[in-house]
This record gives sequence, structure tokens and C-alpha cells, in this order.
Amino acid sequence: MTTEPGPRLRQEGGRVPFDRRLGRAVQRVTAAALGPYQTAIVRIGFSLTWLLFLLRELPHRHELYGPDGPWSWEMGRQLIADNGAFTALMWSDGRLWFEIVYALAALSAALLLVGWRTRAVSVVFMVGVLSLQNRSVFVGDGGDNVIHLAAIYLVLTRCGQVWSLDARRAAREARDEAHGLPPRRDVVGPLLWTVLGGFLLAATAFVDVTGTAWLVVLLWVLWLAQALWWVVCRYAPGEPRTLLDVLANLAHNATLVVIMAEVCLIYATAGWYKIQGSRWQDGTALYYPLRLDYFTPWPALSDLLGSSSMTVMVLTYGTVLVQVAFPFALFNRRVKNVLLVAMMLEHAGIAVLLGLPLFSLAMISADAVFLPTAFLVWLGTRVGRGRDRLLSRLLGRPRDTVPEQRRTGGENAPRTLVG
Repeated sequence: MTTEPGPRLRQEGGRVPFDRRLGRAVQRVTAAALGPYQTAIVRIGFSLTWLLFLLRELPHRHELYGPDGPWSWEMGRQLIADNGAFTALMWSDGRLWFEIVYALAALSAALLLVGWRTRAVSVVFMVGVLSLQNRSVFVGDGGDNVIHLAAIYLVLTRCGQVWSLDARRAAREARDEAHGLPPRRDVVGPLLWTVLGGFLLAATAFVDVTGTAWLVVLLWVLWLAQALWWVVCRYAPGEPRTLLDVLANLAHNATLVVIMAEVCLIYATAGWYKIQGSRWQDGTALYYPLRLDYFTPWPALSDLLGSSSMTVMVLTYGTVLVQVAFPFALFNRRVKNVLLVAMMLEHAGIAVLLGLPLFSLAMISADAVFLPTAFLVWLGTRVGRGRDRLLSRLLGRPRDTVPEQRRTGGENAPRTLVG
């Protein structure tokens, strides 16, 4: 009696065959966009940081990036011609054009914060960040560099899957489809796509003074890809839509890995450079910034910490230890979470002691890519309940709550470095 050959589940020694492991890995990175809560909190953190920066510097915007700055428009044009950096502020030296770019940068940050049309708004957000920062490259600190890179990365991520107006709209469309209702006509999407196409034509016309040409080519690719996505979703929702989903998931997951590697690189290089400094070696490095008037918004608190040599030494050595050890702790979830909390507390201390709140918020936003999914789900639930209570009190009546967004991949999904 013969039997059908069953699937070869394991080889000798209980090991899973390589081809099966490879197939599972490919399935994992193509079937879904990993880390939806992590990318959402990164989106919220960086857009909030940039929005707060633009609002804080609103009275001084002309001196920082505008026509009244010490770095004049003509000097900026010479710098752009030399380094090839992208900025739309080189299209005109007029005050009106500067105000338009600044307003669009702030508006795109606010819209990305709430997750409205994240695919298109993330591109406008990137253009706004690059245009202002590249106009005056000598303004800012390390936090600006992190936002600079994150603005490019967010374009390639599906950062609006949760905690966004896009997620609410997708849930509403799914409910309508489940009840057999016809799909609602989308007017905003094509209109937004058309308006951005007009700006893209202008960017192409000014490519000789805008800066590098590769970014304009990237913008055209993104604009055409969005058009292809709309056509496929409307007229070919079968296999072509599945193929586009796979490509989008691949881009998202690859970018997520790049963000994680970028954070590890920042801390690794910062830690190893500190090790080479004599003040970090003898444990006195923290003492000196606490004595600088520019970095002492709370002089009494700075004096209290600086007067204790033991506290200065512990904080100095602890900073180096955490930064050097963090990249090596990623493969142990418990150690990683402990060091992650320590780094976030360190940046919170920098915000208070040294008066660098936006730098600290930018770094905490970057660190958030490693937060556990369970914690983020719990945090989202708490924030949602608090919001509903606040609205019910303000409106004086019970408020209908939106069903809680479920975790992508299920509760028993395999954990990764970000989960």
C-alpha cells in the first residue's frame, strides 16, 4: 500500500529547511507593512516637532530663512549651486513666495500629524523641510538633521495605517462595503493630485536653481505612482492591486529597517566619539554645559546638579554606556526596552536642563520606532478613552466611539525588533 508523500516539514535534527524559511521571510515582508504603530508614532512625533519649531520661530522666520537673514538669498543661491541641495525658496527672493512656502510647510506638518492624505501630504512635508533647512544650513542643531532624514523616509512608509484620518476613512469605506453600499466618490484625492502636479511642473521648470535634479525625478516617480495606484484601485482591483500592495509593503519595510539602522548609527557614533574624549573618560563632561549661560534655562537646577561630583560622574558615564550598548541590546527585548526608557529619560533631561526641547522631541520620536507594539496599543487605547471623556464633557452628551483599531497580524504574531 503506497501513500502520498507528505510535505517535508523538517530535516534531520528538527531544523526547518532553508527554502521554507526563505519563503516565510519573503511572505512576511511582502504580505503586510510591518510596525504600523511604530511608523504612526514616528510620523506623529516628527510632524509635531517640525510644527512646533515653525510656530515657535514664526516671529523670527524672516531672519532665519527669509529675506532678512544674515545668509542672504544670493549667498544661498551660491551655496545651492555648490552643494546641489534642494530648496524651493530659490525660485524667487520675494517676501510673498517665502510666506507661501513657510505656510505650506506648517500646514503640511499639521495635516501629517492628524494623518490626512498621508501619501500626498508626506511629500509636501518633505519638500517643506528640505526647502527651509537647505536655505540656511547653518541654522539648527542635531535635531534638524534627524528631521531632515526622517522627512525623506516617511514618504516611502505607509505611516497612516493607524491613528490617522486615513485609517478612519478606510474603516468607514470597509463598513459601507460590508453593508453593500456603493463606494463614495473621491473628489479630494484627484484634486490634490492635480494641484501637486502643477507645483511639480514649476519645480521642473526651476530645476537649474532648485538644486539637485534627482529629487525632482523622485517627485515625478511618486506623482506617477499615485496616479497608477488610483487607476488600479478604480478599474483593476484584483491582481494588479495585489502587486502594488506588495511593492508598497516592500518599500515600507525596507524604509523601516533604514530608520532603525539610522537610530542605531546615531547612538553608536555618538557613544564611540564620547569614549575618545578626555572629559568623558574622567567623568566630568556633563559639568561644563551646566555652567554655560546659553544652556541653563533653570540656573538653580543646573547649579544643584553641577555641585555634586558623584551625580555628574554617574550621568556622564551612564550616557556613554547607554549609547554604546543600545545597538547591541536590540536582540534582547527586555534589555532593549530598559535602555530605550533610559535614552528617552536622558533626552527629557536634556530638554529641561539644557533648554533643547525640540532637539529632545526629535530624538524621542526617532527612538519611538523601537517601542513595543503592546505598549503602543495600550497607549492608543488610553488616549482614545481620554479624548472621548473630554469631548463628552465639553459637548455635554455621550459621544459615539469609533471601534478600536485592531493589531495588524494578530495578537500571536511573531515579534520583531520593533515589536
